[in-house]
Amino acid sequence: MISDKASYKYYLKRDLQAHELDKLSFYNYCWMDCVRFQYRLRKIEYLNNVRRNNLFCRIYQVYLELLNHRLALKLGFSIPKNVFGPGLCLVHYGTIVVSPKAIVGENCRIHPSTSIGFYNGAPTIGNNVYIGPGAKLFGQITIGDNVTIGANAVVNRNVPNNVTVGGIPAKIISAKSSLDNDVFPDGFIL
Repeated sequence: MISDKASYKYYLKRDLQAHELDKLSFYNYCWMDCVRFQYRLRKIEYLNNVRRNNLFCRIYQVYLELLNHRLALKLGFSIPKNVFGPGLCLVHYGTIVVSPKAIVGENCRIHPSTSIGFYNGAPTIGNNVYIGPGAKLFGQITIGDNVTIGANAVVNRNVPNNVTVGGIPAKIISAKSSLDNDVFPDGFIL
């Protein structure tokens, strides 16, 4: 969770690295909607967590939330603040629904048509997790570190570290981790 200015900058840096960008340029901000959404989301988290007592910052936060809500409607995102760790990569637009009760670690890569839902509890997802297109995760489950979740998988049970799961309901289909499957870009810092 973003707790100060340094952690805010760290989150932004890791998110840009996840998108294989060195820095946020005017072009990237204007034409890459997913990057713009994430940048504003991190700014909203910073203002909400750190600068909440400043009236001007609260007004600015509401303004950014309105802008991001409009962009989220265009992109199909329903992503609340303070859920994802640093290194989030929203690959491209499409329906992504995340419960505000979910907890997601560092370096999560999410594809469209994905749902991380609440059903008698919300998922806790570890670090370096790749979530394929159409995956559904729900319930009070724990997803380990370095996990690859295949396309259209329905995950409703705990998943151990360093495996690949797929199917309905999801089962372990390989002992390869997300790091072995090359699902993260080259040069990505873990």
